[in-house]
Amino acid sequence: MNTNLAYQEEPREELLHGEIYMMSSPTVNHNRVASHIFNAFFNYLKGKPCEAFADGTDVYLTEVDRVIPDTMIICNRDIIHPDGIYGAPDLVVEVLSPSTAKNDRGYKKDLYEKSGIKEYWIVDTKLCSIEAYLLTDGKYRLGGVYQLPTDDMTKRERETCTSTIPASLYNDFCIPLEEIFYNLF
Repeated sequence: MNTNLAYQEEPREELLHGEIYMMSSPTVNHNRVASHIFNAFFNYLKGKPCEAFADGTDVYLTEVDRVIPDTMIICNRDIIHPDGIYGAPDLVVEVLSPSTAKNDRGYKKDLYEKSGIKEYWIVDTKLCSIEAYLLTDGKYRLGGVYQLPTDDMTKRERETCTSTIPASLYNDFCIPLEEIFYNLF
């Protein structure tokens, strides 16, 4: 393991309502899920006008809000600049971490709604579930909760589980949940 500080990356941080929030290093499951979603977005969007971005790209939404989503899709290429995204992506994905869950479900969800982000996914790696929020008349409504069936579910609960999640930007774009939650601990 390299412990030389010269080789370590700068700490990652978001700016929420003017306050700096340090971001912890993601877990293996967090990275796997974010990567699987990005790969699905990237592969589907080849040759289409929209573009997928992975974790690490700053998104400037207001003068006091700079976020780093886990994955996103951008269709308006005018907001893409060498140092980040200046404006609202079309779809944002946040994979929950214990240190960020409160902001992902609270302030950031409200910020994404006010910023006009059309679709917002909140991904829970422990439950293997995704909440998809769709912007309708300026407000988010829950478009669906998508979850892999688990052994502790009742038969009825397992029957109501959906095996794919649609991305609303395209009518024919669905991702199998088994691909998203593949190979988790």
